[in-house]
Amino acid sequence: MLNVGRLNVLREVVARGSFSGAADALSYSQSAVSQAIATLEGEVGAALIERDRRGVRPTAAGAALIAHTDGILARMEAAEEEVAAISGGRGGRLRVASFPTAGGTLMPLAIARVRASHPGVEVSLAEGEPEEIAPRLRAGEFDLALLFELEAVGERLGAGLRRFELLEDPLHLALPADHRLAGRKQLRLADLADESWIQTAAASPCARHVVRSCHAAGFEPRVSFESDDYQTVQGLVAAGVGVALIPELALSAVRTDIAIRDLHPASPVRKVFAATRRSAAVTPAVAGMIGVLREVAGA
Repeated sequence: MLNVGRLNVLREVVARGSFSGAADALSYSQSAVSQAIATLEGEVGAALIERDRRGVRPTAAGAALIAHTDGILARMEAAEEEVAAISGGRGGRLRVASFPTAGGTLMPLAIARVRASHPGVEVSLAEGEPEEIAPRLRAGEFDLALLFELEAVGERLGAGLRRFELLEDPLHLALPADHRLAGRKQLRLADLADESWIQTAAASPCARHVVRSCHAAGFEPRVSFESDDYQTVQGLVAAGVGVALIPELALSAVRTDIAIRDLHPASPVRKVFAATRRSAAVTPAVAGMIGVLREVAGA
C-alpha cells in the first residue's frame, strides 16, 4: 500500500521543481526527500522523477501518480474534517430507536433539542418493541436505544449494554368511567378477578407482566381483546368491554369516558433506560442525546 506521506513528498517535488524546494516547503532535509522518492519508486516499480538542466519533472508514471495523489489527499483531508466534526459533535449521524410509547412522548422533545444544539448531526428514529430493538442495537444498527424492563418477566434486555437509567413508568388501571369500582379509593388487582381484560399482544413483555401480576393476585385473567395501540385499548375500555393496565407514558392523552386509577399497595412498574453498545464510544452527539433524555424524563 502506498504511503500518503511519500505521495505528498512527490507532489511537492514536482510543484517546487526541485528536491531542495520540496525540502524547504515540508521542513525536511534534502536527503529525507531523496530517500522518500527512492522508496516510492521502489514501491511502484517505476521511475517517477527525471532530472535535466531545468530541474526535475515527473515521468509519465509520476504524472499519473500525482493526478491520483491530489484526489487521495483531498479525500484524506475531507475524512479528517468529517471525523473531527463527529468527534466534536458538529456532524455525523445519530441513529436512535425507541419503543412506541416513549417514541410518542420522550423522544420527540429530545430529538428537537438535540437538533437545536447539534444542527450538523443527522438524527434518525426507528420504532419497535424492546425485544426487537435490543438485538439490533447490539448488532450496531443503532447508536442509542430506549428500552424498558419489567420485574418478574425474566428478560434482561440491557445485558451486555451500557445503561443510562431514565425513569420508572408505572402501569395504571383503566376502567370505564361508569364502572362500579371507578369510585373506590383503593383498588387491588384481586378486585378485578371477574373482569374481562384488554392487553397488548400476548407475546409482549407488558402482556406477560399483566398475566404474572394477575396470577400473583390469585386469578387467571380472562383476556377478551388484544391491541398494541394504547389508544385502541382506551377505546375498548371506554366501550365497556374490559379493563386494562396502561403505562403512564401511554396516558399523555386520556379519554374523558374512562377512569385511571392506581393499584394498592403499588402499581406494577417498568424501568425505562437508554442504552448503547459497551464496545462503542459515546460520541458527543450520543452523550448530548442521553443528557437531553434525562432532562426530558426528569431523571
